[in-house]
Amino acid sequence: MSGGVFDSDAITKKIAEKEALTTAPGFWDDNEKATKVMNDIKLLKGRIEPWKDLQRQVADMETLYELGIEENDQSVEKELGDLYEKAKAEYDHQSILNLLSDEVDKNDCFLSVHAGAGGTEACDWTFMLSRMYQRWAERHGYKMEVLSEEEAEGGLKSINMRISGDYVYGYTKGEAGVHRLVRISPFDSNARRHTSFASVYVFPVLDDSIEVKIDPKDLRVDTFRAGGKGGQHVNKTDSAVRFTHLPTGIVVQCESERSQLMNRATAMSILRSRLYEYYKEQKEKENMKFAAEKKAISFGSQIRSYVFQPYTMVKDLRTRYSVGNIQAVMDGDIDGFLDEYLSAKWKGLPMDSSDVDGEEEL
Repeated sequence: MSGGVFDSDAITKKIAEKEALTTAPGFWDDNEKATKVMNDIKLLKGRIEPWKDLQRQVADMETLYELGIEENDQSVEKELGDLYEKAKAEYDHQSILNLLSDEVDKNDCFLSVHAGAGGTEACDWTFMLSRMYQRWAERHGYKMEVLSEEEAEGGLKSINMRISGDYVYGYTKGEAGVHRLVRISPFDSNARRHTSFASVYVFPVLDDSIEVKIDPKDLRVDTFRAGGKGGQHVNKTDSAVRFTHLPTGIVVQCESERSQLMNRATAMSILRSRLYEYYKEQKEKENMKFAAEKKAISFGSQIRSYVFQPYTMVKDLRTRYSVGNIQAVMDGDIDGFLDEYLSAKWKGLPMDSSDVDGEEEL
């Protein structure tokens, strides 16, 4: 798989500039700022060191090949094949990583799932999707935190999560859109096939280097008691916080902490991320870029279909990438879909699924 343009000289220059900052007097006086600089250095080195290692691997393979020819030793053929497959897998991985070049691609993300058409079945589907993303995060060693959730009969009406790790937003941004489930419903006594929908939203967690102005006069703040499991877990104070941004109508909330102050800080972070995406859309006027988030959560607007019966298949309707092992996908094995989306975006391929008939395309 081919990647984007890789400018090693530019990255090396950035590393030198960042490292020069660490030698300045008083660098560690601002611990938060210093930590960010050190993390930036780590990320930049993580972009260039693997390519240098690949170059060394290629040189080793060339040397081994030449020795095999010189000695007429055919036994090196298998070893060369193994080395090639290993190097190719690493090249493909680094090529995908090289596509994550937007200013917020390296950041954590807020990911939320909301039930759409389908009633109880859709709430179960929302729970299944949230579990899929949690399993994906676990596979990669990312940290996942549930910020709020609204339970409903059969599962979840909505759930908001934060996933933390290197380039999490860059990897997951293509998941935004409507996800469609087709299966024999466990809630149907007549064992009929049902179609359900859930919508996924993904926003970057912003750091202080990206400014998003929020006028306090534009905010309506509501506090309420967070939900609990009963007994000693019941929250007896109004610690949960909901912000409504009046000019845009964007609503966010957080109830994961017992402290209202901490919930307010998290909710404000989510709101900044939502507004960043909103204003970016307005500024660039790229209507199709966010069309998936605007569509009705129902037929004709899905970006991916998950079919359990009468056969098993998961198919992305934008890239046409498909997988038959649906259980592996539901257990978090979604990297193929993420990589194909990023690759298609870089190549400029059309990815509008609005005119796709779900049944025919499956």
